[in-house]
Amino acid sequence: MPYPDSPIPGDEQQRQRALERYGVLDTDADDHLQRLVRLAARVMETPTALISLVDGDRQWFLARHGLDASETPRQMAFCAHAICAEEALVVPDARLDPRFCTNPLVTGPPAIRFYAGAVLQSPEGYNLGTLCVIDQTPRQLSRFQVETLQDLAQLVLRELELRRLTTLCPISGALRRDVFLALAGRELSRRADRPGEVALLLLDLDNFEMINHNWGLAAGDQVLRAVATVIQASLRPGELCGRFGDDSFALLLLGTDLDQARLRGEALRQEVGALKGVFSSAGHRLRLSGGLTLAAPGETGPEPLLTRAERALALAQTNGRDQIALVLNGGA
Repeated sequence: MPYPDSPIPGDEQQRQRALERYGVLDTDADDHLQRLVRLAARVMETPTALISLVDGDRQWFLARHGLDASETPRQMAFCAHAICAEEALVVPDARLDPRFCTNPLVTGPPAIRFYAGAVLQSPEGYNLGTLCVIDQTPRQLSRFQVETLQDLAQLVLRELELRRLTTLCPISGALRRDVFLALAGRELSRRADRPGEVALLLLDLDNFEMINHNWGLAAGDQVLRAVATVIQASLRPGELCGRFGDDSFALLLLGTDLDQARLRGEALRQEVGALKGVFSSAGHRLRLSGGLTLAAPGETGPEPLLTRAERALALAQTNGRDQIALVLNGGA
């Protein structure tokens, strides 16, 4: 007998991106997360507790207690229903609930009867998954128990936030290079049928070493933070900024054509050039060189784009710096 499809949140694409940027999918659970699911099972007096992250077509368990499976199809996931609500989802007896009574997880192993899931909501408001508890016996939760489950979910979210911080450069707040490339690959895969709408812009601060040499490392760090702030403020939903070296940043621009990407690069170059700092009194002005390229048909990985953007950046630097150069697939 068929069972109802799981609902899809209205912000699904943005929610999925937010989940990916935590960098925890398909990673091992650490002791802190395992401790939290054991605690949830103990406090709720259930045999099973899970940290469930709702991915594109699956729910994946970052930590689990009392269950061997590491994931299930999203279509079967109770948690896929839970992330569409703002409050905890409590199902006293799944056999009596039209959303779940024909679900294979109810009619067959593990024979779920009771489910309660507290949403893991990011600071930006995206529901990533749940901390949930499961039992093979119907039951009810008191209001105190529901509130306790929600409190434990907040502790889980704090652990996720701490993990997310490890994906960022501690000075600039931009993504680490490896994280940027992984997320860029996902975005390119999403837009494989629209390659001309994805651009990679590689930016480099000209003569940045002069800042460190003349005014000290603290002044250099201040410049990096200021430049990163300007870049981050220019990003549109889903776009990425990563720190690629001592004085370089990469931007993945989405939904843009060549002219728009060039204009955005030029605007950043001018904004960075107008930044002030301890160097201003000496008449020094920040200058920015950039290399720009567009995704070509069939490119689902970021490496070819990065190679072309590096060539374009080298061209800008060779031609006198303080400019944005372009290299397209097959040539300049």
